Amino acid sequence: MNWLDICALEEINVLGARIVAGPKGDIAIFRTAGDEVFALDDRCPHKGGPLSQGLIYGKRVACPLHNWQIDLASGEALEPDVGCTHKYPVRIEGGRVLLALKSLKDCA
Repeated sequence: MNWLDICALEEINVLGARIVAGPKGDIAIFRTAGDEVFALDDRCPHKGGPLSQGLIYGKRVACPLHNWQIDLASGEALEPDVGCTHKYPVRIEGGRVLLALKSLKDCA
């Protein structure tokens, strides 16, 4: 897998996101309060809202348009909502955030 060096972990605010241009649209890299990172398409499965602008709590992000709750680890919308967004491999190595552009989750 080819890993892209995106930035230092400290360059993403705690409970914040950073946007990276991907081959099929923007990818949001989220940082949790526990310094975990997750990468999802920056589009809510409901109406395409920018997830990077949503509120992060625990391992979830709330879409800023209609408050759909998206699980950061799986990309799945939480009940009662249904849908998902693509998830990408992301890791921290030596304090750097690395991203692979291969989608881990195929959504309809």
